[in-house]
Amino acid sequence: MRCFGDGDPLYEAYHDHEWGRPLRDERSLFELICLEGFQAGLSWRTILVRRDGFREAFAGFHPERVAAFTTADVERLVADSRIIRHRGKIEAAIANARATLALEGGLVDLVWSFRPEPGPAPASLRDVPASTDASRALAKALRQKGFRFFGETTAYAMMQAAGLVNDHLAACPMRAEIEAS
Repeated sequence: MRCFGDGDPLYEAYHDHEWGRPLRDERSLFELICLEGFQAGLSWRTILVRRDGFREAFAGFHPERVAAFTTADVERLVADSRIIRHRGKIEAAIANARATLALEGGLVDLVWSFRPEPGPAPASLRDVPASTDASRALAKALRQKGFRFFGETTAYAMMQAAGLVNDHLAACPMRAEIEAS
């Protein structure tokens, strides 16, 4: 039994092949931070359905390309029906690209420095927190570095998706595979 996604091919593929696998490259982490920001208040499925559109609209989430976006690009994105057309979230993604480029030591090292010690496997989704001390600290550190639209709950969701924490349920067949990675 999967943690989530049974019966939905899009969610099943995401759960089995992406969620919880360690991300250790800047572009992928930047993309995830942006997408988690766009997801705020929406379902993750909404983002997955639009992910290809996001990737096209945001230049493959290459921070150096997104950082160069202009006011005209913001207007283009606000009109792009393939993505979530929230001006504040769009502007935050651009600001986050600029903040990523300004980081000393890089995004990967900063994010992974907040990896907590492994905890017990959750028995059910009720055992999975919405945020933790580590996600609060990560969100605070990133905000201090100029990141926007990135709070403690968004930080924890990113930590789960990027493999900093393994919240696959104890009975999930993916848990052991993720622990071994």
